[in-house]
Amino acid sequence: MHRAAVRAFRTSHRPSVRSQVRNTGRHHLHHARQSSTSHVPLRSSMYFRRLPVALASGLILGYGAWHYNGAEFVPGSAVTRSFTNTQAADAAPTRTVLVVGADELRQGTIVGEGPLYKSSTEDGRRIVEMLTPDQATAKLRRQEQSFYVNRGQGVTRYDLVQLGSNDPIEDDHAEKIVEVPTRVTEDEVSSSDWMFWGVFDGHSGWTTSATLRESLISYVARELNSTYKASSNAAPAPEAIDSAIKAGFTRLDNEIVHKSVEKVFKASSKAVAAELLQPALSGSCALLSFYDSRSKLLRVACTGDSRAVLGRRTKSGKWIATALSEDQTGGNPTEVARMRMEHPGEEHVIRNGRVLGGLEPTRAFGDAVYKWSRDVAGRLRENFFGRSPSPLLKTPPYVTAEPIVTTTKIEPENGDFVVLATDGLWEMLTNEEVVGLVGQWIETQKTGRPSSQFDKAWSKVFGSQSKPLPVEQGREAAGFDGKTPIRLQQWGIDPDARDRFVVRDKNVATHLVRNALGGANDEQVCALLTLPSPFSRRYRDDLTVQVIFFGHGDKTSEKTGDVTVNLDATTDQDPRARL
Repeated sequence: MHRAAVRAFRTSHRPSVRSQVRNTGRHHLHHARQSSTSHVPLRSSMYFRRLPVALASGLILGYGAWHYNGAEFVPGSAVTRSFTNTQAADAAPTRTVLVVGADELRQGTIVGEGPLYKSSTEDGRRIVEMLTPDQATAKLRRQEQSFYVNRGQGVTRYDLVQLGSNDPIEDDHAEKIVEVPTRVTEDEVSSSDWMFWGVFDGHSGWTTSATLRESLISYVARELNSTYKASSNAAPAPEAIDSAIKAGFTRLDNEIVHKSVEKVFKASSKAVAAELLQPALSGSCALLSFYDSRSKLLRVACTGDSRAVLGRRTKSGKWIATALSEDQTGGNPTEVARMRMEHPGEEHVIRNGRVLGGLEPTRAFGDAVYKWSRDVAGRLRENFFGRSPSPLLKTPPYVTAEPIVTTTKIEPENGDFVVLATDGLWEMLTNEEVVGLVGQWIETQKTGRPSSQFDKAWSKVFGSQSKPLPVEQGREAAGFDGKTPIRLQQWGIDPDARDRFVVRDKNVATHLVRNALGGANDEQVCALLTLPSPFSRRYRDDLTVQVIFFGHGDKTSEKTGDVTVNLDATTDQDPRARL
């Protein structure tokens, strides 16, 4: 192999999905200049899962944030099954609101038509008007995108969506295609694709995940390029490919955590320190998939507790869910054993399921307070700024960015798909539910008949006509201990309840998020989407979901473009792009 050409078909935070696809360009990978991540302009917790309020089954959350001006506020109970208000024709209009306090979440009603203004009550409660179902849907779809991949290389489409709970959202994501020319004969060159999809779950800030969005795929692609070139025309050994991916991860983390400190000490400037140390002091999990269209092998590299799950159809027509990664947290016995072996005699290396009693993921980018020595941390704090290390810190580093890599043979002819998502999705839905929901969505697209208001009215009178999710049951536990997802426990929802799920979205990633938040229960979906930051963080995390569909499609000409926006499943954030 002589070279690989990088083709980026999108990254997040761009002005328009249409302009991004139009402006896609090619650059030679091995000639690409490796820029310092410290100077990448960044644009733009999950580990503190307090559960102060249990929600009753079927209930929609009360919400609150602002005071009502010139009208009467009527408090409601914490448990309600309906926000419908019956009133006389001449009665003053009412609006449903949520009331949020330190330890309360309940529904109330605003009587009158005056505006809500931005002031809080003396007791710290907040009052906000409930989103309507249409407004909730608009919020769900605000960050959705969908692309057709017309390259004839085994991938036909991918959908993605983001929904923030933190403000700004601490999640991020990135996608790239690397076109790999290979000489077949002296006069003939063929090409295959390396395709990358990544989701990055930030914590204690957004800067680390933004750095991964800007740089991680490039770091990994460079390592892979070097590895393939070193093996001449023969494919490298599987172990060498895995090592290249791991090297890309660890080298970027070294740049974030250690090279940044060297630059700060050299510059001796607090302004430089403020810029360079942000990605080191915050942190991020990373989940990166790498698909080689020539070998049809999908490698998934996981650092932290984001998760990848494969959906594959069986002869029965149902789908099987297979996890392609394992959550790396203080609740994973394998990770606990590794940590105790690497730090013998340190009783509290994992305490209360967390690293030194603080950080839940055992692998992450950034989180430098678990990686710097006491000397480095002390010098930074004395001369610039920083955090005090834990009194339990004895033999750092305790946290590593090195991923665990799994390899799976993809079957494009069978219509395999893969779901990549940050842990905000998996604390609401099991692997099997996610795969079954995608299968349900696929069936609905074939029939062209999504759920309607008539369907809902019919089910109330005559009972549900819906079928169970088309997924094989009992293949995998919900988690390490097989428990119901944590948010369903918090909300008091019966995981076996009938008619929980619904199909209303053309973007399958949005479809998954809607059903994670309540599905057919419009009131719960509206309430969870109404909750403002930071209150929303008690009930849901940031969400980033990608779904990749494999299959055999034809390659389109360069004139029409081989990666195109699926307008039916994409919400364009830039109105100028429509002109």
